[in-house]
Amino acid sequence: QVQLVESGGGLVQAGGSLRLSCAASGRTFSNYAMGWFRQAPGKEREFVAAINMYDGSTRYADSVKGRFTISRDNAKNTAYLQMNSLKPEDTAVYYCAFDWVLTKSSYTTPNLGEYDYWGPGTQVTVSS
Repeated sequence: QVQLVESGGGLVQAGGSLRLSCAASGRTFSNYAMGWFRQAPGKEREFVAAINMYDGSTRYADSVKGRFTISRDNAKNTAYLQMNSLKPEDTAVYYCAFDWVLTKSSYTTPNLGEYDYWGPGTQVTVSS
């Protein structure tokens, strides 16, 4: 079992920045990837970014490229999402997710069905 805890959400004005954190605990000794997804009211959950915790390979949704940066701290089993130049359309509940991957692979995926564990989510609100 793996437990995920997100933090760092809040209210920010358009153009501002926030940094989300996701700490994993439990069975984190094998290779895994961590992803960020978001879900706005009335919309489906969508992929934002992912990082492979073994080699740092990353993947981003087109809508956040150049504005968001995902990073990791393996010693803390934590992934971060630095969000800059925030827009009102970034308003959503942001979820962290955990995906077991093959040992020493650089695999990441945007497919939410492939993730094995999910955090409870953290609200991000961007005012115009």
